[in-house]
Amino acid sequence: MDDIANVNLPAPVAFAGAALCVLGGYIVGVVAGPDTTSRTSAQVASYEPDSRELCLTGDAVSDLPEAEDGRLCGTWRSAQSTARPREGDTFRFVVMSSEGQGEVTTFIYGDVVD
Repeated sequence: MDDIANVNLPAPVAFAGAALCVLGGYIVGVVAGPDTTSRTSAQVASYEPDSRELCLTGDAVSDLPEAEDGRLCGTWRSAQSTARPREGDTFRFVVMSSEGQGEVTTFIYGDVVD
């Protein structure tokens, strides 16, 4: 049987190879991964404090599948310390919808922009 020698890589070469693998995985994940939810801004059309129903309008809203007639309405979710939206305020938000028992529920997460 032939002699087989062990070959050891120097630590810096091994670390550089590992870093390249991690970087390559990150880049592939960013390029080929799913689209992330992006925050966008719109104008507050109305807000009902009792039901927390918030309606938004604007160019960003009209492109959303949940919008009807250029208006997005849903239940507002936010931190307790945020200011209540008023008509005409600029509002930065993310929309999440869920469908259950034949009806779609839309939640609007966001805050008034100062």
